[in-house]
Amino acid sequence: MWDSESESAGGRDYKNGLLSSNKQGVQTDGFEQRGQSWYVATDIPSDFLIQIGDASFHLHKYPLLSRSGKMNRIIYESRNADLDRVVLDDLPGGPEAFELAAKFCYGIAVDLTATNISGLRCGAEYLEMTEDLEEGNLIFKTEAFLSYVVLSSWRDSILVLKNCENLSPWAENLQIVRRCSESIAWKACANPKGIRWAYSGKPPKVSSPRCNEMKDSGSPSRNQQVPPDWWFEDVSILRIDHFARVVSAIKVKGMRFELIGASIMHYATKWLPGLIKEGTGTENDGSNSSNSNGSGSSWKSGHHMIVGGTKDDIPPIQAKDQRLIIESLISIIPPQKDSVSCSFLLRLLRIANMLKVAPALVTELEKRVGMQFAQATLPDLLIPSYNKTETLYDVDLVQRLLEHFLVQEQTESSSPSSQFFSDKYMYEGSQRGSIPNAKMRVARIMESYLTEVSRDRNLSLTKFQVLAEALPESARTSDDGLYRAIDSYLKAHPTLSEHERKRLCRVMDCQKLSIDACMHAAQNERLPLRVVVQVIFSEQVKMSNAIANNSLKEASESHYQPMVSNRKTLLEGTPQSFQEGWAAAKKDINTLKFELETVKTKYLELQNEMESLQRQFDKMAKPKPTSAWTSGWKKLSKLTKMTGLEANDTGFQVPNAEQTRKTPRRWRNSIS
Repeated sequence: MWDSESESAGGRDYKNGLLSSNKQGVQTDGFEQRGQSWYVATDIPSDFLIQIGDASFHLHKYPLLSRSGKMNRIIYESRNADLDRVVLDDLPGGPEAFELAAKFCYGIAVDLTATNISGLRCGAEYLEMTEDLEEGNLIFKTEAFLSYVVLSSWRDSILVLKNCENLSPWAENLQIVRRCSESIAWKACANPKGIRWAYSGKPPKVSSPRCNEMKDSGSPSRNQQVPPDWWFEDVSILRIDHFARVVSAIKVKGMRFELIGASIMHYATKWLPGLIKEGTGTENDGSNSSNSNGSGSSWKSGHHMIVGGTKDDIPPIQAKDQRLIIESLISIIPPQKDSVSCSFLLRLLRIANMLKVAPALVTELEKRVGMQFAQATLPDLLIPSYNKTETLYDVDLVQRLLEHFLVQEQTESSSPSSQFFSDKYMYEGSQRGSIPNAKMRVARIMESYLTEVSRDRNLSLTKFQVLAEALPESARTSDDGLYRAIDSYLKAHPTLSEHERKRLCRVMDCQKLSIDACMHAAQNERLPLRVVVQVIFSEQVKMSNAIANNSLKEASESHYQPMVSNRKTLLEGTPQSFQEGWAAAKKDINTLKFELETVKTKYLELQNEMESLQRQFDKMAKPKPTSAWTSGWKKLSKLTKMTGLEANDTGFQVPNAEQTRKTPRRWRNSIS
């Protein structure tokens, strides 16, 4: 892939990859294999047997002692001159690495490749083939090949890192894993401009060809644009711990977080079969680097260099390995909000709960989902309950996700920087005519989720109510979705008492229902009667307010707009649908006016009846006891009033002052 990949080892004294020793203790033409045994092709009989697993090597002591410090210690420390057999089952690299090391000891040329160099380097370290025994020993030469040939090649670095999977902890202690990871990270983050790329599509069942073999296979030219995901497929063949090392090194190099997140999603869909939905093929979520949330077109651009097998070649892995993969992926996901898609996080959370991943990592994953909860979809939220609870879906999990979302929203809204961007965003949104709100999107998602889980007969009323009331009232402009969820819950739970149905309906605001929802609720026999009355009353209030506002608007517009003189012209210029709608509205208005007049009439009748009942009550009330003088004076005043009225009616003149003074005395004498 890189220019250095075409470099031959001959320029570095490796004789085109052939490694040989300058001294030969025993003249031989090579090794011969007979079943599981290896023999040296020489006339001198072997005097030393080395057993590694099922393989046995019939060799000579002197070539091994001259180049292996471990063989020296084993033979001399045993104090047994006749020792002729040694077992080395713990040798890293196994029989293959020891075969190459033994050939080197005999002076036979060894072909160093990216496939065998890691095992040979660890085997040389195990056998202690250092410079103290011979100059240019195996450790020095394998280390030089790693540093100057392997680490300068993209393909060889990945192949060596892949072969290090069976060499732990030797490969770690010898820094082979670290150096290969950093080499891969440096090449993945390098600017592709000016580099002669040598990669092709997906060659069928063929590992990555050499650079000189691909020059004539239509590889992209120097000026052709290289896709940003060109390294995804190659890196995805690594084991999870080595993949995590590469991703960590790439983070240090400063690659964009959305690309790192896309590579993690690519790796997860390849190694976690349960992450891919049935019938959808390969997961493509979050594959376009242009989208910060990781959603978009597929990363597969046909220019990948396949170093290992494809997804179909990966054998099914056990639950323990899947658990390790999930835990590692959770740990290396970039902390940025939109590094991976919310759908990917939810599906990862589903598998994590199923495989009983560590609770701390599950909590961390739940917080990540809460940060992007507004991007969730209903199918991803329908996570089955794996804890043997009564409910079909894990409602408690969704409630925790919602709580994490609300905490995140509160934290972001309280920070000054977010307030600045929020104000700016609101201004720009008002210019465009729409202001998206994360809480409103979450409210719609939760309404759909409640409608779906309400069909579960084991879902308690308390859980439904807590989930419905989790969001503030300002998050919903309409409660139609809540009404659908409540109606669905009432259908699935017909045995609810009247008190429970009232309690359920408290989560809904009747004033936020649309006309269609109000019409449905008015005829819904499952709702409590009190709720139906509230719905009808709120709808009448809204219609009355609408009529009042409409009349005020017409009155204000009449001062500024000329009146249409001809009603026929107005009707002709109005669409038929508007005319029909206005006729229906006018009919409803007249009906409401008639109902209001009827109510007023009944009110007046009730008021009159109340007054008459009050008078009758006053008459029936017992009068207070009065003295004879008080009653006499009342009769006298009443008689005086009646006499004055009769005098005015008959035209008599008012008597003089003397008569007036005498009259009371005469009445007083008669009374006494």
